[in-house]
Amino acid sequence: MSVSMLSTFIKPMHREGRKFVAIFAGITLVLFVIWEPLGWIGVGATVWCYYFFRDPQRVTPTRDGLMVSPADGVVSLLEPAVPPVELGLGDQPMTRVSVFMSVFNCHVNRLPLAGRILTVAYRPGKFLNASLDKASSDNERNGLAVETADGRRYGVVQIAGLVARRILCEVKPGQQLMTGERFGLIRFGSRLDIYLPEGVQPLVCIGQTMVAGETVIADLASDEPARLGGIR
Repeated sequence: MSVSMLSTFIKPMHREGRKFVAIFAGITLVLFVIWEPLGWIGVGATVWCYYFFRDPQRVTPTRDGLMVSPADGVVSLLEPAVPPVELGLGDQPMTRVSVFMSVFNCHVNRLPLAGRILTVAYRPGKFLNASLDKASSDNERNGLAVETADGRRYGVVQIAGLVARRILCEVKPGQQLMTGERFGLIRFGSRLDIYLPEGVQPLVCIGQTMVAGETVIADLASDEPARLGGIR
C-alpha cells in the first residue's frame, strides 16, 4: 500500500462536520455577494472548518498492553488524581495524563486500549479553559470506564473547553472496542484525561506532542519507570 501526495493533504471528514462546512460555505456565498474580499475570508474559514473536522486514518500499534493517546494535542498535565466519581473507579488517586487539543488539532477521539465499556457518564458543567487543572472537575465532561481483557480498569474523560459546546460520544456500555478505535469527538477546542490502571507508569512527558491512536502513552506489559523529558 502506497501513500499518495494528495492523501497527505486531503483527509476524510467526520460526518459531524458536514453541516458546519455547509453553513460556512453558505455564509461565504453571501459574503461574495456583499464584497468579494469578504468572500475570500469566508473561503479560508470554510477550509479551516473542514480541516477541524478531519478524520484521518491512523496506524495503531497492536502489541498487547500498549495504551495509545486518545487525542491529538499536547500533554498539559501529568499527576496523580482521583477519577470522576461517576466512573466508579474508586476514590484512590490514579495517574492522570491530560492531552490538550487546540482548535487546530484533529478532534476525533480514540480508545487508548482495547476493552469493554463499563460506564458512559455525561456531566454538565462550566466551559473554562481546558488547559486549566480545575477543568477536570468543573467543566462539562463525558467519561468512559473501560475494563481490559486481563480485568484491569482505566478511565478516559472528554472535557469541553473554552469554546467547545458539544461533546459527542458514540459508544454505549457493554460495547467491546479495539485499541485506537474511534469513540467520539469534541467540537472546537477541548481536552482528554486518561486515568491509567494502578501501577502503570506513563511513557510521555509534559509538553510532548501526541497523535491519537498512534503515540504510546503507557505499556501495561512493562515495568519501565516513568519517563523524564526536557525541551530542546
